[in-house]
Amino acid sequence: MAGTEATDGAASDKMLALAAEWIPTLKERSVEIDRLRQLPQDLAEALAADGFYRTLVPPALGGMGLSPAVVAEISEILAMGNASAAWCTFIGSTSQIMFAALEPAQLAQVLADPDVITAGVFAPSGTATAAAGPDGAEGYIVKGRWAWASGSHNAEWISGGVQIDGGQSTDSGQPALGRAFFRPEDIVLHDDWYTSGLRGSGSSTFEADNIWLPADRIAYERAILKSPYAAAPLYRMPLFGLLALPIGAIALGMARACVDEVIEVARSKVPQGSRRTLGQRPSLHSAVAVADTEVRAARTLLYAEIGAAWERAQHGLADLEIRRNLRTATTHAMQTSLRVAQSMNSAVGGTAVFEASPLQRHLRDAQTASAHFMVAMPVMELAGRTFFDPGGDTSGL
Repeated sequence: MAGTEATDGAASDKMLALAAEWIPTLKERSVEIDRLRQLPQDLAEALAADGFYRTLVPPALGGMGLSPAVVAEISEILAMGNASAAWCTFIGSTSQIMFAALEPAQLAQVLADPDVITAGVFAPSGTATAAAGPDGAEGYIVKGRWAWASGSHNAEWISGGVQIDGGQSTDSGQPALGRAFFRPEDIVLHDDWYTSGLRGSGSSTFEADNIWLPADRIAYERAILKSPYAAAPLYRMPLFGLLALPIGAIALGMARACVDEVIEVARSKVPQGSRRTLGQRPSLHSAVAVADTEVRAARTLLYAEIGAAWERAQHGLADLEIRRNLRTATTHAMQTSLRVAQSMNSAVGGTAVFEASPLQRHLRDAQTASAHFMVAMPVMELAGRTFFDPGGDTSGL
């Protein structure tokens, strides 16, 4: 049936095993990834060939139809090798959610390459105004500037959220929302991604300057509701919760990698002025146990809430409690992971300050990820407000 999610556990197991196989390569190339400030193209293409950019959407739309929990776990595992690589693949995967709103001819064009690399920004930072093309064809003039466009340097198709004027308006008469699908040559991709963390995500700003696009390159968000995929569990998941959950998973992957690295370093490191290895110190034992417990607890909560939301999506839309719990569990995973990365960096002293150390890279990446509005502390403020004003504006959840 169109829109049905894949339930083949073998496919999930295969992708999880592939993700684990990628960890050594991603670790080995992390300095290169940071130096380039984007994924090396050969690396992105190899990840795409293994299917990591098409894990989420239904098979009928060119995807694998894996559950959000499996997609999150894939992100978590890849992040143990390199968070930027995990970030780009999850952005690519979630950017394909709008495939359900594309016209069939345009979808076929996008999927002409089964290993297509996609990227996109959901924020409606542009406008699309109905206008005939040079040959009288229906289309839109698109103008906008989209920040935080992770993975765009590697992508064949890059989408940006737009407000659509002169098209299908909403019931309230306001401009409809949608996504404009660009080829790299349609846009200007600015070289402005100079950051302390997630350097290799290539999250640059891109710009479209009054470019004309044919009508089938604009996907209306409302079109999903009329598509054969509207009843698929994926499209019943809380959108913000779905987009945010891989961030929490990536953070947990980094935190776990930090704990593992400290254990490995501490087995042989003898601090200056000491005769014992770092791993023989009771204070280190305590720090590692606390960190391990925090990661396991945060992970258990996150996947429990993903599971609850996914179970609800089999039958209908999520209620406020599910939406709130999913967002708070994701934010908690992010904030907990940042604390663990900080504590593990402190635990090994000077060993962590060098560029080759994964500890300092994970810390920088976690600090940068924690600034994302999807997992920043204002999420907790919004969630907490709903306990006192459940009838208020909860659109941010």
